[in-house]
Amino acid sequence: MKFVKKTDLLIIGALLIIGLGVWLYFQASNANRPAKAEIYYQSQLVKTIYLTEGTEATFSIPQKPHVIFHQYPDKSICFEVSDCPDQICVRTGHIGRVGENAACLPNEIIMKIVAAGNGSGGEADAVIG
Repeated sequence: MKFVKKTDLLIIGALLIIGLGVWLYFQASNANRPAKAEIYYQSQLVKTIYLTEGTEATFSIPQKPHVIFHQYPDKSICFEVSDCPDQICVRTGHIGRVGENAACLPNEIIMKIVAAGNGSGGEADAVIG
C-alpha cells in the first residue's frame, strides 16, 4: 500500500516553493524600511524609539525601571536587563526588522518593531467585505 503518490509529492513541493518565495519577498521588502520600536506596558503604548543608524542608548520605562533596554547603532534594540525569573526576554537578543517582537510577560512588557512610515497611524490598512 502506497501512502504518497508522485502527484502528492509534486503538490507538496510546489506549495513549499511558493511559501518560501512569499517569505523571501516579505523579508526583502521589509529589510530596508525605516523602523521604530514600540514599547507597551499592560497593552498601553508607553515609549516609541526610532531605530536610526549610529544611535546608541540605554533606557527604561517609568512603569518598570528595573527592566532596561539597549538601542544599538546597527538599528536594533533589545532587552538588556530584566528581573523576571526566566530571562526569555533577555535571551531573545537584538531585534530590528519590521515585524519582529520580544516580550517580557512577567513584567507585562511587549516590544515590537513597526514601520516608521508617513502613515496617519489611525487608518485601516485594508477593508474586507
